Amino acid sequence: MKQLWAPWRIQYILGPKPDSCVFCLPEGQEEDRERLILHRGTHAFVVMNKFPYANGHLLVCPYRHVMALADLTREEAHDVMDIMQACMPILQEHFHCEGINVGLNQGEAAGAGIREHLHFHLVPRWNGDSSFMAVLDEVRTIPQHLLETYDALTPLFREAFKHNAHS
Repeated sequence: MKQLWAPWRIQYILGPKPDSCVFCLPEGQEEDRERLILHRGTHAFVVMNKFPYANGHLLVCPYRHVMALADLTREEAHDVMDIMQACMPILQEHFHCEGINVGLNQGEAAGAGIREHLHFHLVPRWNGDSSFMAVLDEVRTIPQHLLETYDALTPLFREAFKHNAHS
């Protein structure tokens, strides 16, 4: 039997499950590193996925607790899209990825793990990144610890959004 160590998963397995939505943020930013919040915009924010498919797996979420894309206001939808566009060059610069999957799983039947709060996935990809691992062994490899990735991405997000602290 093959083993792939993923020590951060034990937090999820053994840890307490939140009673509230993990995407509904407190106003203060004291917990941003612990929560892996990379950027707070006017209507939306960027957070790293704690259980990623690949290094740099980001989530862009509206602040407002909505389930459906159609429920976003025009301003919220624009902020989400503007933030996703700004994430692309950051991921490309830091990870030298050859592609980026962008997705929305709306509803449990569509694969949404947290269906109650709309969120978009941005996943850096490389040619042959999963290769046979995901296909044959149903395994994904994550070569860098989440907090190392967070610390590396944080200055890039600050630089990208320095022109406007709320976008």
